[in-house]
Amino acid sequence: MRFVIVTGMSGAGKSTALKMMEDMGYFCVDNLPVPLVEKFAELAFSQAQENKRFALGMDVRSVIEQGDMARLLETLSANGYSYEMLYMEASDQTLIKRYKETRRNHPLSRGGRIDTGIQAERKIMSILKQKADYIMDTSQLLTRDLRAELDKIFVQQQEYKNLFITVLSFGFKYGIPSDSDLVFDVRFLPNPYYVDSLKQKTGNDPEVQEYVMASGTAGQFMTKLTDLVDFLIPNYIAEGKNQLVIAIGCTGGRHRSVTLANRLCEYMSKKKEYGIKIEHRDIAR
Repeated sequence: MRFVIVTGMSGAGKSTALKMMEDMGYFCVDNLPVPLVEKFAELAFSQAQENKRFALGMDVRSVIEQGDMARLLETLSANGYSYEMLYMEASDQTLIKRYKETRRNHPLSRGGRIDTGIQAERKIMSILKQKADYIMDTSQLLTRDLRAELDKIFVQQQEYKNLFITVLSFGFKYGIPSDSDLVFDVRFLPNPYYVDSLKQKTGNDPEVQEYVMASGTAGQFMTKLTDLVDFLIPNYIAEGKNQLVIAIGCTGGRHRSVTLANRLCEYMSKKKEYGIKIEHRDIAR
């Protein structure tokens, strides 16, 4: 028996997460009127439902309507209704972009600016974020990544850490990714672009990888980079960070940066403290 409350910022993917959990066998209810939440929990925890899994969506309107959300959660616990809370998060920039793309109004903007509504919502929702068991930042998550993370938590029942890391290769000639947290420049390494047999290949090809890593400097760089990452990640986790973008750039983003990003992701994938994915932004340019 699992009872999951899915909540978080409007536009961060709550409804999408509920649909995915429904596909995973959860009985899902979204935006249930607050006075009925206890009744829903009572039904979910009845003996007839003991082998089932439930997910309840609650957004900022539910929090405002309830007035004292903490009291509701305490009541659920006092009645023996154990629950888990998934909090969906995203950066302000990402949320604004999503609202503009869908042309929907933010529930707290009242016809005004979207960013004003987002800031008001963050303040109201902070009580739920503090109580959340899982905080999932969807700013960098593709749909398939979100599904994989939800499956890991709520189907495979693997231990989940709130930090999700994106290792991103890019080309400086196309600009530094605006959402990068850490940026590393590997343009000091030998460039396969000037080798005729490697020019049309990428850092995903073994020949290019061998060429780049044949330089002793590349190996030294990887040693220092992994040492830095091993130092930083536990501190980011302790600080409560839930999204980290490590960007590695070369001139065009097709050879050196791709090779080093692949090596870093391969190294970090062995860790169990966080989720990780890799992206090659400019590899096809």
